[in-house]
Amino acid sequence: MSRAALNFGLLGCGRIAPRHAEVLQAGIEGAKLSAVCDIDPKRAEAMGRKYGVPWYADPEKFLREATLDVVNVLTPSGQHARDVSMVAQHKKHVVVEKPMTLTLKDAETMIRECDRSGIRLFVVKQNRYNLPIQALRKAVENDRFGKMVMGTVRVRWCRRQDYYDQDSWRGTWAMDGGVFTNQASHHIDMIEWMMGEVDSVFAKTVTRLVDIETEDTGVAVLNFRSGALGIIEATTATRPKDLEGSITIMGEKGTVEVAGFAMNEIRTWNFENPLPEDKTIVATARENPPNVYGFGHREYLRHVVESIRNQTRALVDGVEAMKSIVLINALYESAETGKEIHLKFRPRHSRLGRRKDNAA
Repeated sequence: MSRAALNFGLLGCGRIAPRHAEVLQAGIEGAKLSAVCDIDPKRAEAMGRKYGVPWYADPEKFLREATLDVVNVLTPSGQHARDVSMVAQHKKHVVVEKPMTLTLKDAETMIRECDRSGIRLFVVKQNRYNLPIQALRKAVENDRFGKMVMGTVRVRWCRRQDYYDQDSWRGTWAMDGGVFTNQASHHIDMIEWMMGEVDSVFAKTVTRLVDIETEDTGVAVLNFRSGALGIIEATTATRPKDLEGSITIMGEKGTVEVAGFAMNEIRTWNFENPLPEDKTIVATARENPPNVYGFGHREYLRHVVESIRNQTRALVDGVEAMKSIVLINALYESAETGKEIHLKFRPRHSRLGRRKDNAA
């Protein structure tokens, strides 16, 4: 492959698009922002002018005419399968924002279409690159916890009605999902990445403070195949402001808590058998470097470039990302039925990804 910079295009110019654009324009070796597209012409033009690149309001024209190697799909979650398949038909590599999609069927379609077209599919899980998370993952891989006991994730964020009113698709079953699908998707991915495969879940959801179809608050108990337990606590009803996004891992030989707003600060790092490097880990990986915009996205997109250039395995490809889609669908299946759900299932009652006229 030529060593010329890979040309990235943004499909969708909504809330997350400026983060991708600014990271790409700030400078990632081997990458550059080359074009943007949104079906809202005013939104597309505003992005194009701001970042000095061509803009399009027609996705097909964007894919045909713009100089593109990689397309970042930043459209509403319920459109990801359609848009990824469209990009795959034009044989462009794909970076898709979380969640990968809403339904298992759509996830399978995305993987199949990308494989058929011979292009790479990357799903954004930028928090895996947070310095404290990298340190925690290394501790897990080195078996420093011994027998796992419990993993807990907490998402205590504030999203008021004006957030959901920004776009008509927000907070809908067909296009967005609730706090489990949207805000907590990174944390759900993280607990599974650290604790291993989930055997079953039991979940409860409610909508307390905003007018949306889906939940703003949910809790769940997880049974891992290792025998350990897990807790998911997620809400956008924290008031008056954001509190935390955290993960705690507890084992027979140690406990680590990574907190902060988005799992970006080591709060606890205790092991029965301390290592000399522990003080260095806590000092250097305590939190992400300050004043670096989009730290996780920058590292993730750098990984995408390296993976494409060197033809190496993606940290989060379609198959890896589908694990959290299965788990999220199981959470909703449990919430709808009031039953414990084993993960070897096909959802029957979950409303996620369904339009109102197709509800079970």
